[in-house]
Amino acid sequence: MDRRTTRQSAARPAEQPTRIHAVGPRGRGAHRLIGDALRAAVPGDTVVVDPGRYEEAVVLERRVVLVARQGSGTVVLAAPAGAGPALTVQGPDCLVRSLDIEAADPGEPAVSVAPGAGVVLAHCTVRGGRIEVRGPERAEQDGPGEQDDAQGTSAVLLRHCRLEGARLAALRLSGGARVRAEDTVITTVDGTGVVLSGTARLDAVRLRLESTTGSGIRLRGRSRLRLGDSVLHRTGRAGLLLEDDSRAGADGTRVESAGAAGVQVTGSARAELADCRIGGAGASALVVQDEGRLVARGCTVREPAANGLLATGSARAELTDCRLDDCAFSALHLSGEADGTLTDSRVRGGAEHGVHLAGRARAALTDCAVSGVTMAGVAVTEQSAATVTGCRISAADTGVTVSSPAGSRIAHSTVTATVRSGLEIGPGAKAELVGNRVSGAGAAGILLDTGSEVTVEGGTVEDSAGSGLVVWTGARPVVGGLRIEGAGKNGIYFAQDSGGLLTSCDVVRSAFPALHLAAGAGPRLRRCRVLDCAEALGGEEGAAPVFEECDLGDRPAPPSAAPAPFGLPAGAPALPPAALAPAGPPPEPAEEHLDDLLAELGTLVGLDRVKHDVHSMVKLMQAVRLRQEAGLPAPPLSRHLVFAGNPGTGKTTVARLYGRLLKALGLLRQGHLVEVDRSALVGEYVGHTGPRTAAAFNRALGGVLFIDEAYSLVPAAGGHDFGLEAVATLVKLMEDHRDDVVVIAAGYPADMARFIGSNPGLSSRFTRTLLFEDYRAADLVAIVEHQAQEHRYELTETAREQLLRHFETVPRDAGFGNGRSARQTFQEMTERQAQRMAELGNPTPGQLTALEAEDLPPLG
Repeated sequence: MDRRTTRQSAARPAEQPTRIHAVGPRGRGAHRLIGDALRAAVPGDTVVVDPGRYEEAVVLERRVVLVARQGSGTVVLAAPAGAGPALTVQGPDCLVRSLDIEAADPGEPAVSVAPGAGVVLAHCTVRGGRIEVRGPERAEQDGPGEQDDAQGTSAVLLRHCRLEGARLAALRLSGGARVRAEDTVITTVDGTGVVLSGTARLDAVRLRLESTTGSGIRLRGRSRLRLGDSVLHRTGRAGLLLEDDSRAGADGTRVESAGAAGVQVTGSARAELADCRIGGAGASALVVQDEGRLVARGCTVREPAANGLLATGSARAELTDCRLDDCAFSALHLSGEADGTLTDSRVRGGAEHGVHLAGRARAALTDCAVSGVTMAGVAVTEQSAATVTGCRISAADTGVTVSSPAGSRIAHSTVTATVRSGLEIGPGAKAELVGNRVSGAGAAGILLDTGSEVTVEGGTVEDSAGSGLVVWTGARPVVGGLRIEGAGKNGIYFAQDSGGLLTSCDVVRSAFPALHLAAGAGPRLRRCRVLDCAEALGGEEGAAPVFEECDLGDRPAPPSAAPAPFGLPAGAPALPPAALAPAGPPPEPAEEHLDDLLAELGTLVGLDRVKHDVHSMVKLMQAVRLRQEAGLPAPPLSRHLVFAGNPGTGKTTVARLYGRLLKALGLLRQGHLVEVDRSALVGEYVGHTGPRTAAAFNRALGGVLFIDEAYSLVPAAGGHDFGLEAVATLVKLMEDHRDDVVVIAAGYPADMARFIGSNPGLSSRFTRTLLFEDYRAADLVAIVEHQAQEHRYELTETAREQLLRHFETVPRDAGFGNGRSARQTFQEMTERQAQRMAELGNPTPGQLTALEAEDLPPLG
């Protein structure tokens, strides 16, 4: 009987034994074609295929097992041109093991699973075509975890499979398809890696998806996705894209080097991320648009080309215990009517703001930390509003700046070591400041600008370089219980026509008069005290303050309801005329001596070649100055430099010292450093770049403009780019201000030649390159030891030896940061030591300062 005529789909009787059908290109009793064996099989049979290439399109119509006799890589099932998929599954509960399956066209299905069918693909490779799973549409309830008992759904299990070389998509699910993928690789796709639509579901564990020209995974309709311990790497567009009303959950997943967003949520889609890492995104790492929702817990974002999180429209984002490091734009940017919640999270480094709110956005930050951002830690603009509670902001340009009248609240937060003001409330803005601590601000501790509406309850301002509290023209705050200590200028500065009510406030040890009152200033002070200040009052004629039960140092003020002349308490002795003089600028800092600066250069760790080059340039410039003083023409000298080196090799430190050296030589007026990168120079639309570049350049006049990663201004692939406009603007400005600014272009050695060659004007101005070599292991140990001394720690001898071996063996790959890696190592050592001390219960002072070998972080 010809077995090809056996096509019944009825189940085999229980007593009938399972049959095995052999397939081989030759051999007695074997089928020549896989299709012949399948037609001869009945449910429960097994088809075993000998090694070879079989060019046919086969159909699994019943429950059978199809397996390569000698395992993976020995059997190729290839669809002939025009024959459709190489493998079509129409029956339930099929198993295909260890086959290589090839499509005739990479844009067509290699495997097609019909509605209601089911198959397990184990240890299979699908090449040059996609797997397509179709299922019937069905109503879907919200939530990714409900049981699916619908009849007729397609069910597929991919286990240890590889999908490669497809076009358009490698895995496409539609309708009510259900797919689970375990330990599967999807790679080299000319299009999107995985596409889900309808009510399809994909549950993937240990999926690795890489090298797609489109998005990694795209969800449409009401589809659902669950990812666990997976990797999405080098996608051409978004790593994970959610549209319409789709849902996705990812746990322990990495999205690396996406060409656009790492995770993008649009429409009314929802995404939940837990313990995920999004690194090196080509745009913003997390994007939430329209009415999308994003919840992220324990996630890390690092080095995106734009924002860490971008939320627009009516989007909602909730981040808990997350880290956002080194963002090229603001770490979090919310606009439109977006709403964000950030809890117990940290922003570290970044070219713009830590958190930037615009439009009518709202954000609540609780127990968060922001450090090392170029602009404001938190910026509240337009009609937006923020609630900041228990947060820590350090080493930002400004701690918190509010320019919105919508009303923001900053409470129980700490702002330290800002370049400018600690807390700044802009013109017409509204804010409530409660129990905050501002320490070490580079300008005013708290600045309340014109017409701002502010209440201050409690808190301290410590060691600000400017005045502790500045109340500008027209501002009338209500301030209670504020303590201002160690201000570098006035304790409180009242500008012209300012006022307000201050109750129970203390000013302690201000360098200038405790209170400065400009003409027309009329604040009311109740029960306020001036302590340990050389002078209590200073300012201008025409001020009319009111003092009630105040203590101005050694002159306690009796009750007074009417302003005394210049606001002095009734009966108090007159102050000398000097006290009424306006608080002028602080004295000019002492001039730095060239020998001291060169000695400071010598104390830097490593950098022997750089130190030699700088010494040589200093001698040359000294000779130039002597010739000028003698009335001789100066030789041609370009002071602009290229700093070529990997990250963390001290380029910024040397640039700052170079500016001070030029000032000491009399070749620069100020010698200050202005550090910028592409994001600070290049605009977002036509006509934006030139003014933006000019503004950065003008800030550097009299000093040094340091352009980090300067090569990023020049596209590697050529073509038009706004960065080229920035380069052209820089060349013109360098010519117009050739004697009043020094420009240093810094970046990777291999890329700086491209930057210099992008414009003829650059090559004539940048004639000298300083090469910053990577630190040796011993140099890195010295950096750690320097950090330890600054923070009153000490490495044991064993720890020092182990640390040297650590740096000798640590991989020096793209993630290695030279000096930055050394500082990070020190930080990790202190954290690990702190955990040890907590376990000891009552450590000795020696134990508290000692860093042991066991405190070293593990490699890897």
